[in-house]
Amino acid sequence: QVQLVESGGGLVQAGVSLRLSCAASANGFRIDNMGWYRQAPGKQREMVAVITSGGRITYADSVKGRFTISRDSAKNTVYLQMSSLKPEDTAVYYCNADTLFHAYWGQGTQVTVSS
Repeated sequence: QVQLVESGGGLVQAGVSLRLSCAASANGFRIDNMGWYRQAPGKQREMVAVITSGGRITYADSVKGRFTISRDSAKNTVYLQMSSLKPEDTAVYYCNADTLFHAYWGQGTQVTVSS
């Protein structure tokens, strides 16, 4: 089992920055991709940013140029630096970690951006 613990969400005003962190307890499993997804009320969960074990990064078009994902593989930790936040970024943000056979999810952290 891989356990994920997220931190860093909160209520902020539009335009400011916020950093999310997700620490994974790998328990002997090899973690491949790590990433962040989000789910706004009434909407499906969507990919925000993903980083592979080799460092390849993919961003959703809606966050390109504003969000930066990074990873400390030695610590099995992934970060999401969010800048120029917009009200439409309001959602529950979930950390994801993939092993060869399973996808693991964190409990989610709420990010609310007021206008």
